[in-house]
Amino acid sequence: QVQLVESGGGLVQAGGSLNLSCAASRRLFNVNTMGWYRQAPGKQRELVAAITSGGTTNYADSVKGRFTISRDNAKTTVYLQMNSLKPEDTAVYYCNVEMERYAGGMDYWGKGTLVTVSS
Repeated sequence: QVQLVESGGGLVQAGGSLNLSCAASRRLFNVNTMGWYRQAPGKQRELVAAITSGGTTNYADSVKGRFTISRDNAKTTVYLQMNSLKPEDTAVYYCNVEMERYAGGMDYWGKGTLVTVSS
């Protein structure tokens, strides 16, 4: 059983920064995409950023230029550097790891870490 554990959430003032981390409980091989999603109260979960095994990144329009996703394959860890935070970034942030199809294509999710941005 693989567990993903997020850390780095908390309370920050608008304009501040946070760095989220998500580590797998054991090293995984054949990982395809790693990503971060968020869910604000009363809203659906949405993609924030994703990074493929080849390093290609994808960002939600609302975070482009402010957030940066990166990954460490040796540690099966994904990071999200969040700068210039806004109150509308307040949400529970979840990490996601998607395995390559030839490795089973499983999808793993963390339990989430709360980010609160005060105005």
